[in-house]
Amino acid sequence: MEIPDTLIPITEIHLDGNIRLYIKREDLIHPEISGNKYWKLFYNINHYLQQRPKKPLIITFGGAFSNHIASVSALGKGLGIQTLGIIRGDELQQKWQENPTLQFAHEKGMDFRFVTREEYRDKETLNWTLENEFPDALIIPEGGTNTLAVKGIQHMLNNETKSFDYLCTAVGTGGTVAGISKFAERNQQVLGFKVVDDESLRQKVFELSGRRNSVLIEAHDGSYGKITDENVRFINSFSEKYSVQLDPVYTGKMMKRIFELIETEYFPEGSSILAFHTGGLQGIEGANQMLQKQNRAFINQIRS
Repeated sequence: MEIPDTLIPITEIHLDGNIRLYIKREDLIHPEISGNKYWKLFYNINHYLQQRPKKPLIITFGGAFSNHIASVSALGKGLGIQTLGIIRGDELQQKWQENPTLQFAHEKGMDFRFVTREEYRDKETLNWTLENEFPDALIIPEGGTNTLAVKGIQHMLNNETKSFDYLCTAVGTGGTVAGISKFAERNQQVLGFKVVDDESLRQKVFELSGRRNSVLIEAHDGSYGKITDENVRFINSFSEKYSVQLDPVYTGKMMKRIFELIETEYFPEGSSILAFHTGGLQGIEGANQMLQKQNRAFINQIRS
């Protein structure tokens, strides 16, 4: 993997009042390895390939609509490396062809191993089994979060991001917010918008970043992956007004909460806020598939 030579745009989201809000379009970094996933994988894969494995294999974990699974499959295809996805939910084994994310990963050459939710939660046993079965493989954790992933997130920050008072990102497994926290300027406040109801993330982020400059804010609407009608309305209104597509699991929930915080005067007058668009747009098709089955309003997609 290489550092792209194109500059990621920072777009202003024009608001009334004197709070300045911007969004950094990391979703545009690569057409298939989107947003923070690119940088989480960057040092992991480069470090692995430097070891010159005889039969390279990347193994990773995720659920049915995982952005990480989609990104790893695309990375493997691009580099000519076999990939194996450990998929949460053995019931998917008989119907994965109906899932747009898994269909995409399969088309990119990824093999699947479906495990029960109980087996999936027992990561220690699962990792031990995989390490013994595939001793030369690169095993990347769920969401791609580890110390090398945190190192990669530094590339989301540059001279253009130094002037902002607040740096905001959605939080799933904690790697992205930890990386932003670790490499942010001393005067910057980092806000992580939790899309999972997991109190252990606070300690995990500190352990990965070594700094206490981040605040985690609830943004999960009750549970990970839950998509409310209000969330859908916000995403559709946002895309219509600002021509920026958000996803319903990560960036949509983050931006909705940022707007709520601005309305309740959480940010001091004159603050400048930078939100990172971490991608995840591949999940919209699956979300709309679910919403359609429930006879609910769906997410309007911006067509390029």
